[in-house]
This record gives sequence, C-alpha cells and structure tokens, in this order.
Amino acid sequence: MTSPDDLEARLLALGESLDIPAPPPADVARAVRARLESPAADRRSGVRASTPWAPVRRALRRAWRRLRPGSRLRWRAVVSGVAILLALFFGATPAGRAAVAQILRFAGVELRIGDPASPPSGLPEPLPGERRATLEQARAQAAFPISVPAELGAPREVRVSDGGRVVSLLWPGIRLDEYDGTLQVVFRKELGPPWPEEVAVGASPAQWIPARHGLSYLPRGGGGASVRPRSAGPTLIWQRERAGLRLEGVDDLRRALRIARSVR
Repeated sequence: MTSPDDLEARLLALGESLDIPAPPPADVARAVRARLESPAADRRSGVRASTPWAPVRRALRRAWRRLRPGSRLRWRAVVSGVAILLALFFGATPAGRAAVAQILRFAGVELRIGDPASPPSGLPEPLPGERRATLEQARAQAAFPISVPAELGAPREVRVSDGGRVVSLLWPGIRLDEYDGTLQVVFRKELGPPWPEEVAVGASPAQWIPARHGLSYLPRGGGGASVRPRSAGPTLIWQRERAGLRLEGVDDLRRALRIARSVR
C-alpha cells in the first residue's frame, strides 16, 4: 500500500515532469488547490482532517517554490495532476478512503465523515434504561429544557433514557431526540455522500444529513451497556439553549426546518 512518504515523492515527481499544454477548467484547479493548501479552513469549521493531507500540502508548497515567475499555467496543470493522483490513491481503495475521514463534533453529535459501509440493518435496540413517560415526567427528570415543535403538536409517545440524559418525542415516522448537548458526545453518526449541509435554525447553526446513515449511542461516561448501531434516516441537528436536538424521519429539508423553527 502506498505510504504518505511515497505519496509525497510521487507528487514531487509529478510537479517536475508534468507537461500539459493547456490548463484544465479553472474551477476544478481552484477548488483542489484551495482544499489542499488551506488547513486553516479546517480549523475554522471545527473539522479535523487526518494527517495524510500534510505530505500533499508540503509537496505542493515545494513545487510552487520551484516554479519560475509567470508559470501559472504549469502550476494549474500540476494541481490537476494532483487531483487525479489523489482520486486514485484516496478514492480507489478502502484504506485511502478511510485515511481522509474527517470528524466534526456538533451539538453533542460526532459526525464521522468518510466512506463508511452500508448503514446497519435489523431492528434498533432501545437506549439504556429507556422507558415510557409523560411529558411532565420527562421534564422533571431531564437536566435541560424539553421543547415541543408546534408544527407537529403533542407527541404520540415520550421516552426517557439513560437516567434522563435523553428524552425522545415520537410521532408516526418522526423522532425528536433531546439531550444534554453541552459537555459530552451523545450520538455518533457514520456518514458518506451525500455530505452534511450546514444550514440554520433561526440564528443557530444546524447540520442537515440528507441520506440514511449509521447511528450509535454513546452511554454516559463511556460506560454502561453498549447499543448496537442502527440505520437512521435523514436528520437535522441543532442546539437550543443547553439542549442538543436531533430530528429524524423528515425527508424534506424545508419541512424539517419549519418543524425545528416551531420548537417552543
């Protein structure tokens, strides 16, 4: 398997030898160059990229320093060649795809963004200590405010899990999990394409996950009974006061946002 050091050597060789008479489409060159040369963008977004990008950036910087003034066309050709090589190395093999996985922690949810296997199958398991309750009982047990979306009305069912750490409101085909999203990661999601989309619920940032994906529950303190990962449908995630909210089962983003904005 190609190592990061081997990849760096191949990229440097590519920068020395590539001779393409005309540049590729400018938008492709700009996008690839910006992605590979801008680790600061990862820090601003809260996404932590894996280390294999580092040798790529080093190779590109060295190639740039070796270029003569006025060689922008050749630089764009090098960048396009890099894009092709990255597609072969990072996209053609499972090891390569795993190497560029990214992690984003948002509103008590850890999003592992890469190219995971198919979502788990089978019936979902209940969360630790999950039991039915009234809305009033759930509010008395939770250490965070419990809200109800006016767009959906009163929930058909309320469940309290893990000693009040999670409160789930259920309607036919729709689930709204509310949990303490300020200190620990509560849920983990394994995501592939299509990628999450950053949206907003009022003035609060939110993440829209448009496709089915794997969902795991992380018990309090990292201990307790493990919960088998399950398949989750399209989901909207946001934070309201001290609570994280995870709305699952609404396929349309506009409707999901209407529901989220009606939470009171």
